[in-house]
Amino acid sequence: MLKTTRHSALALAALSLLCAGASAQQQQPPSSTKPIRLVVPFGPGGVADLTARTVAQKMSESMGQSIIVDNKPGAGGVVASDAVAKAAPDGLTMLLMSNGNAVSAGLFKRLPFDTVRDFAPVSMLGYFDMAVVTAADARFKTMQELLAYAKAHPGTVNIGTINVGSTQHLAAELFKRSTGIDAQVIPFNGSPALITALRGGQIDAGVEILAPILGQISGKSLRAIAVMGAKRSFALPDTPTVAESGAPGFRVSSWNALAVPAKTPPAVIARLNKEANAALAAPEVKERLRQLGVQAQGSTPQQQADLLRDEIQRWSEVIRLAGIPKQ
Repeated sequence: MLKTTRHSALALAALSLLCAGASAQQQQPPSSTKPIRLVVPFGPGGVADLTARTVAQKMSESMGQSIIVDNKPGAGGVVASDAVAKAAPDGLTMLLMSNGNAVSAGLFKRLPFDTVRDFAPVSMLGYFDMAVVTAADARFKTMQELLAYAKAHPGTVNIGTINVGSTQHLAAELFKRSTGIDAQVIPFNGSPALITALRGGQIDAGVEILAPILGQISGKSLRAIAVMGAKRSFALPDTPTVAESGAPGFRVSSWNALAVPAKTPPAVIARLNKEANAALAAPEVKERLRQLGVQAQGSTPQQQADLLRDEIQRWSEVIRLAGIPKQ
């Protein structure tokens, strides 16, 4: 009887070890023999795409595992996000998430996924500074001059942005509300059209991320009269913030992050988070991102999850107050 009990105990112990080993294997990061696909919801060559490629290359070198960038533009990021939401939760598919995902949650009547429930955040990648700009020869040389004129002449100032529902468009709407001015927000089909309208004097001011306009600012054809972040931009250290210039507490930045499908094992997420933060700390990555107008900034998965929830709430309220129809 004792012998039988010992055999049973040994069998149970062996079975327990086998199950534990299988469980641990399921929790391990993806095999280095398989490439990781990073789905980017923008076309090649833009600042978000170049940010993704810069970080992915460094992560790939460290991990010894290929990371292939897959550009899937369309429907404000919905096409790319849906592809990742429906992918296997094995760590072999990542999404370049952005504040556009937070905007879409409030802008679209219905999405084929839940922006919070169907993704697991990995890490922040960085912030894109935004600025209020005028033509170099415009009558407004400072933010205070723009605000004073707009308040003295309600409804006459025009502020250009890019596409309806973009972060730039919503930032301009929030800017109006935060500064108490009555101005017209005019969306243009892309940055080149916005820059042309600014330089041609067709609009009084514009709101745009720095990457497409830094060359125009340094070339003295455009003037940055304020940046929209919580602090002055590393790229424009002499330009005051909107908060410094008449709207205390105002803060808007664009951002990018990495996310994976929900139910991805925690060990996989932890490994990707570690690799992403290590890549962002590399001097050559920081410098390349600075050249793109991006401030490298990693995070924990929870910090990214908190930011996403806050941004969804914030932009949904801006969309509602601005009366922007849901798509």
